Amino acid sequence: MPQTPYDPVSFEQIRVPQTWRRYADRLTWGKGQSLAILDDGCDLCVPQWQVEMPWGPKVIATYNSIDNNDDPAPVAPGYHGTSVGYPSSLNYEGTLGIAYNNQVAQIRAVTIVHLSGQTEADTMATGLRWVLEHHQQYNITAVNLSALDDESHSEPVATVIDEPLRALREQGIWVSAPCGNNGYTEGISWPACQPECIGIGATIPGQRVAHLDRCTNTALLVAAAATSSSNAYAAACSMILREAIEHGGNDWQEHGATLADAILAIFQETGVRIEDPQAEATFRELDLLAAVDHVLGG
Repeated sequence: MPQTPYDPVSFEQIRVPQTWRRYADRLTWGKGQSLAILDDGCDLCVPQWQVEMPWGPKVIATYNSIDNNDDPAPVAPGYHGTSVGYPSSLNYEGTLGIAYNNQVAQIRAVTIVHLSGQTEADTMATGLRWVLEHHQQYNITAVNLSALDDESHSEPVATVIDEPLRALREQGIWVSAPCGNNGYTEGISWPACQPECIGIGATIPGQRVAHLDRCTNTALLVAAAATSSSNAYAAACSMILREAIEHGGNDWQEHGATLADAILAIFQETGVRIEDPQAEATFRELDLLAAVDHVLGG
């Protein structure tokens, strides 16, 4: 069956297909790792999430931190969580996300992805604590914390999510969130603005121009039409680079205190330099092939 990238234009700019080809015999594209997705609920009845891979189901675990049960089904006005995992994890009828062999833990942690302030911090924190408690059981190595408040924060906003975010970082687990899609250049959304959460912005697909929300507290840009997609791409790329580091026996400690810190530092070191006069900042755009080459030697 022909293999089609989920987003051919963005994937080309991130250099995903080139990485797939160059390391086809060395990396497994997320196999054995799980991605936790915290969003407003996922409809598990869609065929994309019913996929059975040779090593197990695509959806390896579920949780609902709002109702404290295992049913992540969205409830109106929730709508976003069913599809947010496609960019990172899709492996359906030949269409592939970046880490297409990974498995996914679907967690309903907010009622709707576009939050009203920090009103759902409690259920987000409960969802993050679930990941912390189960990360060894399911080998959760990355978290897509996809909710956002659509406000402009140049500084952190202290809430109850900070403690589990810190604990996850100490375990070396990548946790990232989208900066937002409002065109702000003086601040980004919460929780992306938190110090233990990796804030992901975007560049225009097909161009190397920063767009959407970004500020000096943005950690990384990724080619995408929306920052929910750029964040999904970043989380998936972190899984691929993690495997490359482990496969190559790389001394990642020289890059950061935890493996998550090291992965981010390598993405920043090897990324494409983006000068942004509107934000009056210089960013790095994720280049997956350059990052993996850096670790495995090309």
